[in-house]
Amino acid sequence: MLFNLNELVFFSSFLVFIVLMLLMDLGVFQKHSHALKFKESLAWTLVWVSISFAFYLLIRYHGNWIHGADTITAIQERITKFHHPISIQGLGLEDAISRYNKNLSLEYLTGYLIEYSLSVDNVFVIVLIFISFKIKPRYYKRVLFWGILGAIVMRFVFIFISSVLIQKFEWFLYVFGAMLLIIGGKMGWEFISGKEQEEIDTEHHPIVGFMSKYFRVTKEDHEQKFWINRGGKIFFTPLFVVLLIIEFSDVLFAVDSVPAVFSVTLDPYIVFFSNIFAILGLRSLFFLVMDVMNRFHYLKLGLAFLLGFVGVKMLLASVYKLSTNHSLIIITLILGISVIGSLIRSVVIKKPT
Repeated sequence: MLFNLNELVFFSSFLVFIVLMLLMDLGVFQKHSHALKFKESLAWTLVWVSISFAFYLLIRYHGNWIHGADTITAIQERITKFHHPISIQGLGLEDAISRYNKNLSLEYLTGYLIEYSLSVDNVFVIVLIFISFKIKPRYYKRVLFWGILGAIVMRFVFIFISSVLIQKFEWFLYVFGAMLLIIGGKMGWEFISGKEQEEIDTEHHPIVGFMSKYFRVTKEDHEQKFWINRGGKIFFTPLFVVLLIIEFSDVLFAVDSVPAVFSVTLDPYIVFFSNIFAILGLRSLFFLVMDVMNRFHYLKLGLAFLLGFVGVKMLLASVYKLSTNHSLIIITLILGISVIGSLIRSVVIKKPT
């Protein structure tokens, strides 16, 4: 059975909360399209980070609610099933719940940090898509709104299918680990060689080719519309094609980010929660990063090291299991060094000689 009653209630409540926040943040109640200014995007970024941290506190003190783990036996079953790196042997119920919740909250926080940092790199790709297809900035928010909704659905499917595969075939973790090493190595090589993608071939993109071949697509700009009715026939607009490209890109993003979080925890609910909170902050993060993207020169290199680290961690899981605390510290150090190094570089470059 995929859900027990506690999981169903907790998960349903989470989805209701997410829908309400989407209505507030992503502009269902706002009738006009506009590009977020720096202050507005910064404010919403802080709001989403604060909400994500509040959810961390909820898990820290009530994480056992997720699976209904309110007995020693139930907690031990979850620890065994998801291979949590803790032991509750000899503990009373209250202490066992506290230790279990603490580990669960740290797994969530580590997963969120991984996903959020990878989202920054993904923002660069989305910026490139918008620029290459000459999309007006005031329409960015609408495309991101539907793109994020699609990403939530696809992440749900990807995460829970991956969890089932891992539960049935433990060797699947090694596949994920090898994938992350390859992706991290490729990312590092692109940074060192300077061969990062600088533009998108809009004429020969596979999504453009697919839509042109099987559907009616208009080349004219129709403001924020995704399709139009012309003579009783539906024509898709360039804005819809861009939306599909962003959705396709998110599938590719998930190939590295979701396995990376599975290196931290095998609990699919924690993986999903950390992914979704990072994705929900993507819209405001997008507009914020657009203003400061040139300052994070070493971020891609840092992400390459991060993916390499979690890849090795997964491959060596049967030999040595790193604690959640140590994983969080190492990941924070990798990201912190890349960000600080980037800021120092930006100051040195701007410094007059």
